[in-house]
Amino acid sequence: MSENLAARIDRLESLDAIRQLPARYALALDMRDMDAMVGLFPADVRVGKETSGREALRKYLDETMRVQFTGTSHHIGGHIIEFDDADHAHGIVYSKNEHETGPEWVIMQMMYVDDYERIGGRWYFRRRLPLYWYATDLNKPPIGDKKMRWPGREPYDGGFHKLFPSWAEFWERGGVADGPVPEPAPLDQFLNRMRRSADAPKVRVR
Repeated sequence: MSENLAARIDRLESLDAIRQLPARYALALDMRDMDAMVGLFPADVRVGKETSGREALRKYLDETMRVQFTGTSHHIGGHIIEFDDADHAHGIVYSKNEHETGPEWVIMQMMYVDDYERIGGRWYFRRRLPLYWYATDLNKPPIGDKKMRWPGREPYDGGFHKLFPSWAEFWERGGVADGPVPEPAPLDQFLNRMRRSADAPKVRVR
């Protein structure tokens, strides 16, 4: 087998393995299997600014899911994956979620900004940054600003559009763009071009 063919097969297998991660994340979270959930992250996963490790992540997730939600269902949408090298990749995956929380049924639309890493032949989430468009009671459409509207909290902005400058540019220019259309982004550069080196926003996590 040629080196090029082997690399292409490895890329296809890696794509499939990475695509499995968000689906496994959703199932493990919804079924409250915290051991399965934290197994999707490497052993040295960062948890907050000062702690790390799967045990710390399990504790955080257990406390969060026990206090805030009776039940959840995460529905995985579009998934874009781009490779940095053979063992590192990044991506965007959409998620539409439902939550039973106290007397309200909260629906949410969001995306995860992911970094992936292959360690010992296995792909893991290295990092997940959640960006939220809205969260609101099923019977209360989130019209207007500050669309993150959890029961008992002040509404806030979830940063859904802040990673991509095109959103603000579209509304600021006030009309159709002029000038030539640039060439399509090179392979594995679609997300990087859309981000235009924008810093990741700081977002309040639920």
